[in-house]
Amino acid sequence: MKIDRRFIMPLIFATLSALFFGSCAPVTKYFITGTDPLTLASLFYLGSGLGMLCIILFRPVVRRNRGSLDSSVSFHDIPYLVGMALFGGILAPVTLMYAMKETPAATGSLLLNFEPVATGILAAFLFREAVGKRIWTSMVLVTISCLILSYDPEGIFGFSFHALGVLLACIFWGFDNNISRGVSGKDPFMCIMIKGILAGICTGIIALMMGETIPSISEIPIYLLIGFFTFGGLASVFFLMALRSLGAARTALFLALSPFFGVFFSVLLFHEPFQQTFPIAFCLMSAGVYLLVTEKHSHEHTHQPLVHEHRHSHDDLHHSHKHHSFLPSLLPGEEHSHLHAHEIIIHDHPHKPDLHHQHEH
Repeated sequence: MKIDRRFIMPLIFATLSALFFGSCAPVTKYFITGTDPLTLASLFYLGSGLGMLCIILFRPVVRRNRGSLDSSVSFHDIPYLVGMALFGGILAPVTLMYAMKETPAATGSLLLNFEPVATGILAAFLFREAVGKRIWTSMVLVTISCLILSYDPEGIFGFSFHALGVLLACIFWGFDNNISRGVSGKDPFMCIMIKGILAGICTGIIALMMGETIPSISEIPIYLLIGFFTFGGLASVFFLMALRSLGAARTALFLALSPFFGVFFSVLLFHEPFQQTFPIAFCLMSAGVYLLVTEKHSHEHTHQPLVHEHRHSHDDLHHSHKHHSFLPSLLPGEEHSHLHAHEIIIHDHPHKPDLHHQHEH
């Protein structure tokens, strides 16, 4: 079964997101170790927010004052952005830090693979995203592959009340992933800038209140750069760019591939050998990804009247509106952003739970 060409770029964005997230732990280990966890999270988020701010400031120069093709964040987006910062940038890392104090590292590593499952369950049952048998099967295969990859036979295992905190942190990140869907059509750099600065300041204050030590001046820039490229930075930008076309459950499944990229970075940076279980995990992961990328969801559905603003072109099945005289003339397929209206449409074509396909099933 072939991959629909319309979804190739979103799938690439999702893969890049997993690549950058997967590089976070090995790269951090390569440069510096021993920093307190909440302080580390604070610097990562601040690095992502400040890095996005730099991109926004210099973007008009690169684009010759044309600005962004994506629509800007508006007042109506504030609840989503606050929710992203609260669940993904504050509650999740703080809960995880407390939980890991009394949870064996091996147990915590395995339980952290619950995030894509939590995202999928929340997407399907709370946020009403279409998740079929093929995606559930893919989710099971990818999760099992991550469990195999993170299993350490020599590690100390133990399940306790604190271990439930790791699962709770995954649920918080699941909420973050689903809430992010509400602003996935907006400028991703601006969204991540706001989330990063909010989360970085709040977690930094909590870290200081808990008596964590501040890293040396020479270490801070490195952590900020790591945050810009990986944890919460470009990884999150690519996540949002994939989210707008794939939906939360499918994008989170790709994010679950980050441990595999982490293994490759560990081999490159530390010359660590591949685990004996890696081929089995890789085969299961490949099967799960195949089910995901070859999914073809098609049925007759109805688009209700809708007015919104996002990046789009006029060479698809959903944007046939006319431009007013004050809007520039465009070439066929040229992307742009402005407030526009959708009329009722009833048709049948392959689709995923993107900005225009959030109908009931």
